[in-house]
Amino acid sequence: MKKFLIIGLGNVGDSYRGTRHNIGFKILDALASASNVSFEPNRYADTSKLKIKGRTLVLVKPTTFMNLSGKAVNYYLQSEKIEPKNLLVITDDLALPFGTFRLRTKGSDGGHNGLKHIIQTLNSTTFSRIRFGVGNAFSKGKQVDYVLGKWSEEEESALQERVGTAVEMVKSFVMAGAAQTMTLFNGK
Repeated sequence: MKKFLIIGLGNVGDSYRGTRHNIGFKILDALASASNVSFEPNRYADTSKLKIKGRTLVLVKPTTFMNLSGKAVNYYLQSEKIEPKNLLVITDDLALPFGTFRLRTKGSDGGHNGLKHIIQTLNSTTFSRIRFGVGNAFSKGKQVDYVLGKWSEEEESALQERVGTAVEMVKSFVMAGAAQTMTLFNGK
């Protein structure tokens, strides 16, 4: 049976709930909810497992805070014996317009501290990641306030549909692979 490690990046705690930086958590919560599974506290993360057509998805929301996300990623790759090619990280991205997606199978951290720590910990830039565009409507020096800020009303109303599309993207990655998923979803 094929196993996949799906990591949703975010920060734990009520003060971070509903922030742009926590879109990875939000997408995994939607996937778990649609699949009638729930998360349980575990080592370095809240985790859940679900099966889709003969594939096992290990869903992980790191509790290490964003800047130490690599700890949880490395731990679950090892303990679940999952190949790095079956790793998918879901993260926010300031460089993409709100609600757009980009799946890549390798790349830099793009200035994202969560990705930076994962790359350092795995000593590799070769792993798949879905970047969810959060836009860049902030003034100079206000980047941190923006990503740790709540969604605008306009964004919030569009979010449910966009999160639903991201869930479909995860399923496509698991069932059809990265190349076909990129063709179907990138830039949409």
